[in-house]
Amino acid sequence: MSLKDKNVVVTGGSRGLGLGLVEALVDEGAKVTVVARGREALDAVSARLGVATISADITDEAAAHQIVGDLRPDILVLNAGTTPHMGRLDQLSWKDFSVAWETDVKAGFYWLQAALNVPLRPRSRVLVGSSGAAVTGSQMSGGYGGSKRMLWFMAKYANGVSQEKNLDIRFQAIVPRMMILGTGTGDVAAGAYAGSLGITPEEFVARFGAPMRPRAFGDRVVSVLEDPQFADGIVFGLNGDAGVTVMEGATA
Repeated sequence: MSLKDKNVVVTGGSRGLGLGLVEALVDEGAKVTVVARGREALDAVSARLGVATISADITDEAAAHQIVGDLRPDILVLNAGTTPHMGRLDQLSWKDFSVAWETDVKAGFYWLQAALNVPLRPRSRVLVGSSGAAVTGSQMSGGYGGSKRMLWFMAKYANGVSQEKNLDIRFQAIVPRMMILGTGTGDVAAGAYAGSLGITPEEFVARFGAPMRPRAFGDRVVSVLEDPQFADGIVFGLNGDAGVTVMEGATA
């Protein structure tokens, strides 16, 4: 599928992985709208890349439904999320432990409901950002790994609803299989784990293989959208060495 002139909405697209994806989408000729809270960062990405921007809280249910209803994107990318509080299980408060559930999962819930209930047009695609922590866990980031697994499940649940309602909307989960420096969340997590081992963040991240910077992440997501072999998959793993791998294919 060509992305030229496709209407794409990216939440959390003003920094980190989201910004890398926005750069890649713009290069493919997509018409991108970035949704994030910080006005200054939004203004910067708009000035540099010429994208439209909306300042909104991703956990605001009304905002999710209004933006989806007003823009009716061909492609919706749910990338935004919070940086988890790092610490051992015995050191975290419940508030710190559950922060990703109150932001990432809550936002995913509202935006997925908006996509299904507005609804988006037939043949639209929704990409849900997950994490390698959803596969292996992340013992120093509280409930983060569980929240990212829940988003993975929610993408699958949304596909079931789409089929039941004959909406012809495809929901797919994107799973970066490595920590990525230069993203905020990746820097904090890599710093915490590296510190516990007495090594540098760069040394820790190297254990995952070849690095994948935010723009490389964006290029891999673009390949998921454009390459016909990925059109019907449900869960995709992304890393620096293997590129894109299908972790879970379509079910009959």
